Amino acid sequence: MQTIFSLHKKGRNKYTVPQFGAESYEPIPQHLCRAQLNLADVSEVDVVRHYRKLSSLNFGVDNGMYPLGSCTMKYNPKINDVVASLPQFTRQHPATIEELSQGSLHIMYSLQEMLCAITGMKQFTLMPAAGAHGELSSVMIIKKYFEEKGEKRNIILIPDSAHGTNPASVAMCGFTVKEIPSNSDGDVDIDALRAALDDNVAAMMLTCPNTLGLFDRNIITIAEILHSKGALFYCDGANLNAIVGKVRPADLGFDIMHVNLHKTFSTPHGGGGPGSGPIGVIEKLIPFMPVPVIAKKDNQYYLDYDRPQSIGRVHSYYGNFLVMLRAYTYIVMLGASGLKQVAEHAVVNANYLRVKLQKHINLPYKRICMHEFVINDEGMPHGITTNEIAKRLLDHGFHAPTVYFPLIVHGAMMIEPTETEHKDTLDAFVDTMVAIKSEAHSHPELLKAAPHTTPVRKVDAVLAARKPVLQWEE
Repeated sequence: MQTIFSLHKKGRNKYTVPQFGAESYEPIPQHLCRAQLNLADVSEVDVVRHYRKLSSLNFGVDNGMYPLGSCTMKYNPKINDVVASLPQFTRQHPATIEELSQGSLHIMYSLQEMLCAITGMKQFTLMPAAGAHGELSSVMIIKKYFEEKGEKRNIILIPDSAHGTNPASVAMCGFTVKEIPSNSDGDVDIDALRAALDDNVAAMMLTCPNTLGLFDRNIITIAEILHSKGALFYCDGANLNAIVGKVRPADLGFDIMHVNLHKTFSTPHGGGGPGSGPIGVIEKLIPFMPVPVIAKKDNQYYLDYDRPQSIGRVHSYYGNFLVMLRAYTYIVMLGASGLKQVAEHAVVNANYLRVKLQKHINLPYKRICMHEFVINDEGMPHGITTNEIAKRLLDHGFHAPTVYFPLIVHGAMMIEPTETEHKDTLDAFVDTMVAIKSEAHSHPELLKAAPHTTPVRKVDAVLAARKPVLQWEE
């Protein structure tokens, strides 16, 4: 594939900008102007064809099944983008005064109320820019809560099945991480939890359901144990899709949580673009929420900065509004009954796949799962690895699942089909996995050299991760 710079030919671009006839401000000072811009000299049609061709090489959820476990590429209904593209929203500057922003403030306020109803939390803020940012903001709230109480607690407990961002957020706030092991069933080891808990523990961060795709059967007990020592219970809500509309995290004993809008409420995700990771809290943590808080008085919305115990501002303006708008549209379109069906279909789809695949691929935790489950490469012939299975899936038209996570399962493959995949697609995925295992027996070299049909063939994964080339150079 050529780069746009390889199409460069001097004089190819014939586009000219019309002279600006109206009165203007002073021209840009010459010392601020660059003498030369390193841009490709190409025509408009060159640009359109190049990037159209480039886009066709990409694989996304619009192309096919994307069983990408912990970073779900959930299907995004197109109506979300239509609403978020309306000029009434896209042309509003974030610095517009409150009196002229009542519509946008109403939507954000309503979204916060919806998230409170879904999770049972008393107040939400939409400001954090992503799930990990929500984690960080939440741990800042936990720290502030104990500081205001005059208690010096410096430890946060994290299960060994946690997302990698959990310990990172904890460390950034100056806490020490103490890992809690899982038992043989994939639940938190209660005895280990009791042994680790003392007056220095500020909180425990627990993903619900966990990264094995399992709902911890002792979750009420865990909450009671933590609260008996005055510690807080934090819910990593990245897997809310499995229980949305069915179970409210606050009813399970959680005190604070974050939600990844992209994973449950179908908004754009990651890649460095705008995201949203709202956080919700129970009553006693409200004073520490970041400012400003969207408030309402006499049918007028306003931004309340008068919160003396707040952790302060965590994002410019009030977060990424157009992302919130997509989530708002999704929730309104589905309603309460629709959200319940999302969770039910996601769990049914995952269990359908689990039962079909466990006849052929090793399943380390043999339990009914939630929205996802974990298999691995144990018992594969000729030493075929998880990475080789994942690469071969690309040749068969499926995106690879999350691999080698969670870390507590050797050679893990995390499969999450989501609620939108049809049974025919799930059956095709099973058939493909069975076919790949057959290839592993008869033609292992096919898997060793995979992928064969993608624009970029097998790469040195370690080199690509440690020395990525992300910028064009001559």
